[in-house]
Amino acid sequence: RLGKSGLKVSRIILGCMSYGDKDWQPWVLGEEEGIKHIKAAFAAGINTFDTANMYSDGESERILGKAIKEIGAPRSSFVILTKV
Repeated sequence: RLGKSGLKVSRIILGCMSYGDKDWQPWVLGEEEGIKHIKAAFAAGINTFDTANMYSDGESERILGKAIKEIGAPRSSFVILTKV
């Protein structure tokens, strides 16, 4: 749980800065690989994901959203940490 909020966050949080467009940074992984990582993390019990609109010019958030849609679990199953 996150403090006294009652929000259930996983002990491990997956940072999504490395998902997006290689034009942003050469070490960034593309959409297909990012979605694969996110799905594997969720299957392993990770429900908390960290991203930001500045990561790969918003591509990180878009990829995370697409992965969540493909997983098909209720939105309440995920905790998304983002910043502007």
